[in-house]
Amino acid sequence: MSRATDWVPALWLDTFSELLNEDNELDYGDQWTLNFNYRQTNTVTNEERKRGWKVFCHYTHANFRCGSCSKTWPSARVLVLFRYRLQKNRGTAVMRPFGQTCRSCESDEFELPGFSLEEVKHALLRLFSKIKKNCYGEADEYEGVGSSDIKKTKPHEKTLCEACKMGICAQDEESCSQDDD
Repeated sequence: MSRATDWVPALWLDTFSELLNEDNELDYGDQWTLNFNYRQTNTVTNEERKRGWKVFCHYTHANFRCGSCSKTWPSARVLVLFRYRLQKNRGTAVMRPFGQTCRSCESDEFELPGFSLEEVKHALLRLFSKIKKNCYGEADEYEGVGSSDIKKTKPHEKTLCEACKMGICAQDEESCSQDDD
């Protein structure tokens, strides 16, 4: 497995496009796009809900590199937040990766995670399964399956986690997701 330590949006965009166009993951005749919003939260207002927005949280493994001291570290509990909706044959997925701060230099900067191709594919397939369920009425292929075989490693350091500081990081993905009516 790759030890990518830098945030690479193109990896997500290219993999999203490949899964849509080559693997036909969402083959329903609608156009889907992936965008990034580094400020979004898991809260969906009543107005957003009326406009069809749903939320899906995925926990995964990633690596980080401190921008100040260049220290690298792995984390088995990195939150990736997705919002998505289908409206008039156009689907939109908006993603936010949550960062962590460096324990060594005590920087206040949240570093964005670097993901392996395998982790990106797994996260997007989970997202597509939620989209199939909530936008197309299909069964969720991952229903009842944990977010991402989270490897038990060192305890999660809540004081270094951006999602924990915002009150979003939860013990399980279900308390974060708001995708079922």
